[in-house]
Amino acid sequence: MPESPKVLVVDDEARFRANLQKILTLHGMTVHSLGSGREALEELQEHAYDVVLLDLRMPEMDGLATLARIKEIRPDTEVIILTGHASLDAARDIIKLGGYDYLMKPCPVEELALKIDAAFERKLQREKNKSRSAAGGVEKG
Repeated sequence: MPESPKVLVVDDEARFRANLQKILTLHGMTVHSLGSGREALEELQEHAYDVVLLDLRMPEMDGLATLARIKEIRPDTEVIILTGHASLDAARDIIKLGGYDYLMKPCPVEELALKIDAAFERKLQREKNKSRSAAGGVEKG
């Protein structure tokens, strides 16, 4: 990987956010965390992230509404939903809205790190494909 992913953690539980930020930073990721969907959308207006870890159930603006807006603001950002409440309907909605994956809380750290890395790789590959098609499909070199 050319660089480590820049990750935004969005969860209304402060302790969970802080712990996750600490753990992912130890895995070599650049991590910022916020407590609401509204804060995340304001942050994403100003700064790009590779991957957003987003809680499904939050007061004020839930994860699905936040996911839909993230994809409008930053369509290339990969979003992984974290939830303590499994639901087949929510999983379908997440995929339909462009979410990368759906993981249950608590999730083993190694599994989460692998998902983040895979989402980051997908984003990098998509960017590479876009630059190739912008260059007329001809590789320079």
